[in-house]
Amino acid sequence: MANHKSSLKRIRQTETRRLENRYYSKTMRNALKAIRNTTDRSTASEMLPKVTKMLDKLAKKNVIHANKAANLKSSIQKHVNALQ
Repeated sequence: MANHKSSLKRIRQTETRRLENRYYSKTMRNALKAIRNTTDRSTASEMLPKVTKMLDKLAKKNVIHANKAANLKSSIQKHVNALQ
């Protein structure tokens, strides 16, 4: 266990950030799953800006890597464009 005040604080901060990152990562995965399982183009088109915004925010906060966000946005855009 840590002995310094600063290391105890750092442990508390790390735990809080870890839980927030887990929550937002799970929310992102659920949103991606929902848009990928959608077969209706209009519904997917409505969901696309929200999911894109979510990915951009997570990349900005370094929850996910910027390149991963770009790859995910590209793949869901391709999916939406392929829908009839």
